[in-house]
Amino acid sequence: MDNKHTIILMQTSHNRSSRTFMDYESISQAMDGICALYEKKLKEINPTLRNISYDIGDLYNFVDGLADLSALVFDHSIQGYLPYDREWIKQRTLQRLKKLAR
Repeated sequence: MDNKHTIILMQTSHNRSSRTFMDYESISQAMDGICALYEKKLKEINPTLRNISYDIGDLYNFVDGLADLSALVFDHSIQGYLPYDREWIKQRTLQRLKKLAR
């Protein structure tokens, strides 16, 4: 059971060929991955940026700008994956950032 993961499914544009997935060992790592994607985009826009800080609203706008975003999370109680939507990802990302800020 240790090899069960959280999978983030993402499509960056309306072109289906941009659909990809990222596999993480935990929900926390998956949410860190979402933040890392946004931070990478910020660095691409402004390569001289050293210390990255952003508003949660900006992160949500990035998430909403993706053509598709969802998650599959392994639930041990049913021994299967449960699907979650973009709003769930946004809520979990906020929870993760709050926890990291403490």
